[in-house]
Amino acid sequence: MIPKPPPRDGALGFLYLPPFRVQGFSVAGEATAITVPEMDVTFDMGMCPRSALASKFCCLTHGHMDHTGGLAYWCSQRNFQGMGPGTIVCDARIEDDVRRMMDGFSALERQKTPYEIRTMDPGASTPDEIEIKNNIVLRCFKTEHTCPSIGYAIVEKRTKLKDEFMGLPQEKLRELKDRGTEIVRHLEVPQIAFTGDTLPGPHLLADDVRKARIIIAECTFFEDDHAGRAKTGMHLHINDIAEWLRVCECEHMVLTHVSRRTHLGQARKQLVQIAGEDLAGRVHFLMDHRTNRARYERQEQEAAAQAAS
Repeated sequence: MIPKPPPRDGALGFLYLPPFRVQGFSVAGEATAITVPEMDVTFDMGMCPRSALASKFCCLTHGHMDHTGGLAYWCSQRNFQGMGPGTIVCDARIEDDVRRMMDGFSALERQKTPYEIRTMDPGASTPDEIEIKNNIVLRCFKTEHTCPSIGYAIVEKRTKLKDEFMGLPQEKLRELKDRGTEIVRHLEVPQIAFTGDTLPGPHLLADDVRKARIIIAECTFFEDDHAGRAKTGMHLHINDIAEWLRVCECEHMVLTHVSRRTHLGQARKQLVQIAGEDLAGRVHFLMDHRTNRARYERQEQEAAAQAAS
């Protein structure tokens, strides 16, 4: 008998949640790297999928190897392919550690890979912000894990004409503005929140997280008798997700960081049992390839039908 070939690498998960794509790989203890192409962001870089190279920003949630192992390669490949230096966003508490890791690779390769580090302080009295697109900023929030950790929120800033000025001609609006009258309201619309690895807590109820259009959250434990293990490892359990869903305003919640021991079909049934069909219907498992492929095919058919009508 001849030896078997090696197992194939796992396919990337993919979801189209208009107007955003959420794609990447996330298996607990192995690697997490999740890209939102429309925002030029990859959250964590435990591995470096080719599709992550186009991201201008890599936002690290914490320093565990399954979330940082592909970071140096991402910076190197962006430089090698002429895509410009990558920008690493991280918690200020781990900046020195990230630099030392990158310096180690530079020494090993005998060459300097360009990159930039932007730090964020989860304890700042005024939230740190990094503009990643016009009128779109990245913020962080402190999470609870076994090492320094943060999550991220992508927030769109909008202006809207105040009701009392609706219908006025442009000349009148310009006149009011020139006089110093505030004619618009400033709105903040949380678009995407990414929790990273964390325990449940008040940080998940902050407006930038709870009201985000899409929440990307880890859920590592599902078995009833694993609630204690989730707490010890400082991860979320499916019961935490079910409780959280009752107060979230998200259109979609994407669950990541599921371990290989968990059968995704059974996990879905379990979520329906404890949260109900309506709430569970907002939840997607990033690595549930069959379900997500069928969903995308339906989206294609609906788009084709709409275009033909």
